[in-house]
Amino acid sequence: MSRRSESYKSLQQVEASSENGTSTPPRALLSLCSVWETSIQKNDKLVMISSTRNNNNNKKEHMTVFHGSKAPKLSITRYMERILKYSRCSPSCFVIAHIYMERYFTKNGGFLTSFNAHRLLITSLLLAVKFLDDRYYSNAYYAQVGGVSTQEMNRMELEFLFSLEFRLFVRTEVFLKYCEKLDYVGEYQIRRPIISGNAK
Repeated sequence: MSRRSESYKSLQQVEASSENGTSTPPRALLSLCSVWETSIQKNDKLVMISSTRNNNNNKKEHMTVFHGSKAPKLSITRYMERILKYSRCSPSCFVIAHIYMERYFTKNGGFLTSFNAHRLLITSLLLAVKFLDDRYYSNAYYAQVGGVSTQEMNRMELEFLFSLEFRLFVRTEVFLKYCEKLDYVGEYQIRRPIISGNAK
């Protein structure tokens, strides 16, 4: 591949520290959060419309171990920044986590909402870090960063792994294609909810 996407390049950059000691997230991660935020907003509206109707034929959101009893106040973007700050994982792990989430929805159905986004992100990111990075923190540490108990973190990890049938490998060309898609997020807002994907 002769040309590397701008998002791919931004994932490889060493981010300069800001005045308060935190790192500025790479452009690719901000683009990825834009995709998530747009999907969450659209899917939340669909769930709300569905819940206000009394027709039993309407599809309702399927509750999973990744659903919280209430939507966190922290946005998915701020949540990503918190994870990036404290986990010190490679930024590429977030793109891999996104691919895992698409695989999850493709196999199990459902969609990203404010009730499941945070738990799906911390779980898929944990698996991406374990698969991609040489060094990483324990499940207990990630549970603390993600705002869940260690027991919940372990349970979600197992559920996610079995849902994906332990298929965690991502081909280089697939990863690069996702990075290329992120190049256009800033210029063209992605309105499609994350319901299914074609990650191989």
